[in-house]
Amino acid sequence: MAEKGLFLQNIIAIIWDFDKTLSPYYMQKPIFEEYGVDDGAFWSEVQALPEYYARAGIHVHQDTCYLGHLLAYVRQGSFSGLSNAKLRDLGGKIELFPGLPECFNRLKDVLDETKFRDGDLHLEHYIVSTGLEAMIRGSAVCEHVDGIWASSFIEEPAPPGGDLSGAPGDGAISQIAGLLDNTTKTRAIFEINKGVNKEAGVSVNDTIDEADRRVPFENMIYVADGPSDIPSFSVLKKHGGLTYAVYEEKSDDHFKQAEDLHSAGRVHFFGAANYAEGSATDRWLKLQIRKMAERIMDARNRATESRVQRGPSHIPERDPDAG
Repeated sequence: MAEKGLFLQNIIAIIWDFDKTLSPYYMQKPIFEEYGVDDGAFWSEVQALPEYYARAGIHVHQDTCYLGHLLAYVRQGSFSGLSNAKLRDLGGKIELFPGLPECFNRLKDVLDETKFRDGDLHLEHYIVSTGLEAMIRGSAVCEHVDGIWASSFIEEPAPPGGDLSGAPGDGAISQIAGLLDNTTKTRAIFEINKGVNKEAGVSVNDTIDEADRRVPFENMIYVADGPSDIPSFSVLKKHGGLTYAVYEEKSDDHFKQAEDLHSAGRVHFFGAANYAEGSATDRWLKLQIRKMAERIMDARNRATESRVQRGPSHIPERDPDAG
């Protein structure tokens, strides 16, 4: 359990979606290219899966059922030998939007001002995605982020009743190890908030006062592209964080989607998924980071003033010649 004063609350966090937020394509695109599989056909099949399984009374989630279908392609041989190591290698081929990954360090530089350095303020980047953790870890953004929440696979399952003292075997992926859907992404936000990823022994279910949490919600910015992120947008807005929707610059449909989110009050602002220095999105993020940092420093100064009882000072001598 977190103790009083465990965290300094000196962290500002940007939480990023991945597909259509950091990359213009679904991150799985390099898999289809590597194996010569029609990605359009695959995603059409995924769209049909909920109705297909419902005929047997089985409910599957639209945003995560692709994981099981991907494993079916592995078993069938279309993705023969697809391992976690292969996924990491293919992650290096993920195309990113302009300005990435350089933007991640440039945003951290906002807190390089002397007053923020003296205040020990830091910016952290997190990725929370329904995509594949192994591919994100192989991508160009991985070295710039402080944590990843995404879906993952097991290669060789543990043998029932067998010896589990050794390490798992490797090979082609065969089971889902863990997954995130668009609702459980909010759990990741709470884990970042409470410092679960940084402090051993702290659980997301622990009761921790707001003043003792590692990253207060008001120190968070959530960046994503679409309606599927509404649960996360809602959590951040409800608790005082900032939300920002991005759209692909050349797509009128994507622009309308982002504008609709803004008009509906789901996000505070929106802009093109162009993270190059000087772009509107780059400037907005820098501005909000600086505002958050100023607020944190002002709150500290006020707290110091309220807790310090000023000592007595000498009374200036009165000039006897004065009236």
